[in-house]
Amino acid sequence: MSTQMKTPDGQVGSREITCAEALNEAMAEEMERDDRVFVMGEDVAVAGGVWKVTAGLLDRFGPARVRDTPISEAGFVGLGVGAAMTGMRPIVELMFGDFAALAAEQIVNQAAKIHYMSGGKFTVPLVVRMSLGAGRRLAAQHSQSLQAWWSHIPGLKVVLPSHPVECKGLLKSAIRDDNPVIFLEDKMMHREKYTVADSEWQETIPLGKAGVKRTGSHVTVIATSSMVPVSLTAADTLAAEGIEVEVIDPRTLTPLDEETLIGSVKKTSRCVVVDEGYQRFGVTAEIASVVAEQAFYDLEAPVRRIGAMDVPVPFSPALEDATVPDVERIAQVIREIV
Repeated sequence: MSTQMKTPDGQVGSREITCAEALNEAMAEEMERDDRVFVMGEDVAVAGGVWKVTAGLLDRFGPARVRDTPISEAGFVGLGVGAAMTGMRPIVELMFGDFAALAAEQIVNQAAKIHYMSGGKFTVPLVVRMSLGAGRRLAAQHSQSLQAWWSHIPGLKVVLPSHPVECKGLLKSAIRDDNPVIFLEDKMMHREKYTVADSEWQETIPLGKAGVKRTGSHVTVIATSSMVPVSLTAADTLAAEGIEVEVIDPRTLTPLDEETLIGSVKKTSRCVVVDEGYQRFGVTAEIASVVAEQAFYDLEAPVRRIGAMDVPVPFSPALEDATVPDVERIAQVIREIV
């Protein structure tokens, strides 16, 4: 688990923590706070989850609240919907976001619509956690970033954290929310270590509030999930060239904090949108449309979009890497519009 790091005066001032540990803390704290919260999914109990996000929860809370399920995504997501409707607050883990296709009926036609179809009599306080993203050499059926699917459906909230602070704060907010929440975790970030100051930790982070990751005056980069640290690295590279990049992380796609995004673009007059999902009909298209509609007369260049290639993710490492936006690609697009 996380380690405490001391400042020179001996006081605890920061900690080293991974995204997986931050998510684990969030679930444990919410399970302590509210006995209606429980976790279920494939291998989440004895094995601690394929990404080890649920490690130790079985020993702490027992098999009634940390449940291994059969390999039947439609079945156990459906159980989660039913449990949520009857007063529980389930956290359902899907190993891979790709597998959510098997549970689309339960998520899209049940969880997202029951509150409306019941005239408000039922709520579905369900969190469906799933991984996204390429980079682990897992080929086409285990490497997609499908956040645009869920963002298209009214009734769902869609969350994409990019840092341990947000993993914890946003997950706690998602668990407490009375709406079904799709919580997408980049699989490359689970084991990445971050040093976080104690002052940065927040009990919760509200859904629908973007984060300003870096301030700048020449161009706004709106980046999601795994593309946030990549964009920040590109911004550091460009700073040496005299180009100051402002990096905004929406944190949630639904609800979308349009006010923060548009405010930044009006300040810089240029915008690049970066997301690891497929570009066509995707997240970059929607955000670029919002910017174009609301900040058109402030723009000095067309909004540019950067996303994954519109091809199945290859198994070949060299080809897989070529499909995903990287630092040089982002930096080059920024150079072109500044």
